[in-house]
Amino acid sequence: MWKKIRILILLIILLMVAVNAWRDQNQDWNKPIIVLLHAVNADGQAATQQYIQTLGATELRDAQDYLKTMSGQYRDPIVVYFQIGRELKQLPPKVPEQAGMLKTIVWSLKFRFYAWQQHQALDGAPSVTLYLNYYDPKQARQLKHSTALENGRIGSVNLFASAKQAAQNKIVLVHELLHAFGATDKYNLANGQPLYPMGYADPQQQPLFPQAKAELMAGHIPLSASQSKMPDSLAQTMINPITALELGWTK
Repeated sequence: MWKKIRILILLIILLMVAVNAWRDQNQDWNKPIIVLLHAVNADGQAATQQYIQTLGATELRDAQDYLKTMSGQYRDPIVVYFQIGRELKQLPPKVPEQAGMLKTIVWSLKFRFYAWQQHQALDGAPSVTLYLNYYDPKQARQLKHSTALENGRIGSVNLFASAKQAAQNKIVLVHELLHAFGATDKYNLANGQPLYPMGYADPQQQPLFPQAKAELMAGHIPLSASQSKMPDSLAQTMINPITALELGWTK
């Protein structure tokens, strides 16, 4: 009897995992997308703490408008709402650098467990949960790579605690948000240069360089075959048909 009960419990758990995995990979864009944002003082600096206290969802309206406009080029415009959640004291597990498959799997499990630990009933059931790790730019000039998981719809996003960096922070945030919906990176992992043609905003442009905008999932504006620069704001980025297909905005 107990053996049958254990088997039944295991089957129920497997069914729940399968249903959640199917849901994560089959997004219904006709429903509003709720993005819950938890801030983390990642470096423990007083300046970082002061910046976190200023955060508000209204500052992300241009990001909402951006996604509405970009999606509207491929389908009925989507609706995205950003919600500011609780400030968290515990950092998400750091993404391993140049890790093999085993270390990546272990990190993924740790990150999922972290997300489970942090969740509270008051958080509701958001479409995506992003953990925003803020750093004082006076203490850290370069940030580690951010990441997001499609299965589980969670992301760890490293950002600068600075109003001057707010516009570029939004680029990183939306980039990682789209990872959670299946969009892939479109740059060379070795040097950060956008990949041609999938990482170009206008791969048919003549002459090809310099490009006027960055493809969002490439993250940089190609200036030449070997040089690029980060856009100043979302207004200098776009989402090309390849990314739109990955997101399920087109067929």
